Amino acid sequence: MSKDTVNVAIVGLGFGAEFIPIYQKHPHANMYAISRRNEAELAKVGDHFGIDQRYTKYEDVLADPDVDFVHINSPIPDHAWMSLEALKAGKHVMCTVPMATTIEDCEKICQTVEETGLKYMMAETVVYSREFLFIKDLYEKGELGKIQYMQASHPQDMDGWPEYWERMIPMHYATHVVSPVLGLMDSRAEYVSCLGSGAVRDDIRQKSGNPFAVESCHIKIADSDVGAHIWRFLYDTARQYRESFDVYGTKKTFEWSLVEGEPHVLHTAKKPENEIAERIEVPDFAHLLPEEIREFTQTIQDAEHLSFIQGAGHGGSHPHLVNEFVSSIVEDRDPWPNAVQSANWTCVGICAHESAEKGGEIVRLPEFTLK
Repeated sequence: MSKDTVNVAIVGLGFGAEFIPIYQKHPHANMYAISRRNEAELAKVGDHFGIDQRYTKYEDVLADPDVDFVHINSPIPDHAWMSLEALKAGKHVMCTVPMATTIEDCEKICQTVEETGLKYMMAETVVYSREFLFIKDLYEKGELGKIQYMQASHPQDMDGWPEYWERMIPMHYATHVVSPVLGLMDSRAEYVSCLGSGAVRDDIRQKSGNPFAVESCHIKIADSDVGAHIWRFLYDTARQYRESFDVYGTKKTFEWSLVEGEPHVLHTAKKPENEIAERIEVPDFAHLLPEEIREFTQTIQDAEHLSFIQGAGHGGSHPHLVNEFVSSIVEDRDPWPNAVQSANWTCVGICAHESAEKGGEIVRLPEFTLK
């Protein structure tokens, strides 16, 4: 392999298999190995994509000296320990969201990254979606003016998903709404206040330890006069799936569509009242990518996967995620988000749930996430 090409091992091939053809076409990546516990399913994927290096045991992936980095797509309870073991084995890590479900594990990952000098990136889809890239482009060009307020929502009915979701606390999987409100201005959260609302059915409450149907959180952004509001639910509340991000500026405001498939709305200040709101189609941002992988902002390998049906294909984000992490290794720079940013984004949700349990008390983000 040339020094500007890196070998990737994908761990977890449900959602993870979606990334295989992207790595196969990326000019600086070699789709080297795949790993899945189920040997029959592993063989099926390996045969389909023509990948010879296959592992059913994670420790064998980490023992392979030819693996430069692991892309972890395992269930949420595995994210933290798998990331830590990979870093300890000398592998760079890109891991799907969230980074972890405890502050302690987030801190351990940040410490290990600092000690090893390896790279870690939480593969947050929303901040590489075409919608976010469009808003970011408007912001950087000054078209939004001064940001005054941001809000984001992620309602989702998880009935019918794998059983481990019934043990999940809504705000422990909040990075899809935290990341855009902090990512737009490349900010960190300083503290949060969150209220729990309503009640889930008894079986969900008993499994998760969370009594609330909805958790609604305000975020104080560090070194800024801007505040943000996010809300989240997983069960027992009627609403179509939505990952939304609204940004209110002095010049223009972007509001996410209320219903899947409908246009987003751009509001422009100081126009006649009936001309302020304009329905818009957000453009694609494939031009930011190497030509070889631009097609993947529009194509989905497994269009029947629940994650894509509900998440609208994740806004064309997958090739952007791949390109960002591969480029960070080749260029020897921090990926975006890096480990500390990923921890701040993840810990917002963890701290938010703690606040909800305390009736909305302010909970400050841990210091290691503010570096």
